[in-house]
Amino acid sequence: FKVGNYQPLPYGLCVSFLGKFYQSLKDNNVNFNNAEIETAIIKFCKDAKGKENRFCYYIGATSDAATKIINEVSKPLSHHVPICELKYDKQLDLSTVDLKKLKVKDLKKILEDWGESCKGCAEKSDFIRKITELMPKYAPAAAKARTEL
Repeated sequence: FKVGNYQPLPYGLCVSFLGKFYQSLKDNNVNFNNAEIETAIIKFCKDAKGKENRFCYYIGATSDAATKIINEVSKPLSHHVPICELKYDKQLDLSTVDLKKLKVKDLKKILEDWGESCKGCAEKSDFIRKITELMPKYAPAAAKARTEL
C-alpha cells in the first residue's frame, strides 16, 4: 500500500492492521458504506500506537494528518476488496492542508497539475507563495475556505 511519494508501508502491517479493522467492522455490524467505514477507521485509529498510528497518519485518519485519503481505503473495503496491494498518488485537500508541511516535490506537483510552473522559485516559500497566488484561479473553493480559517 503506497501513499503518494512516501515509501510503501510494510505489507505485513497493512494486512494485520486492516485485517483487525475489517474484523472490527464485522464484529460491530457496521454497514459497509464509505461514510460508516470512514467514521469507524477514524475511531479505530484513535487507539493506534507506533507503526499502526503512522499508517493511520498516512491515510489521513489522525487529527494531525496532512492529507486525507481515507476514502481510498473505505471505498475498496465497502466492496470487500483487499487493498494492501493497491497504490495511490496522494490526494491533497487544498482547503485544509498545511502547505509548509509538504515537500517541495509535492508543491511542484500541485503547480504541475494546474499546468503551471514556478520560474525562479528557489525556496519552499517561493512555491507556497505561487500556489497561494494561483489557488483562486485553479481551486477557488479551497482558496475561499483557506481565507475563512
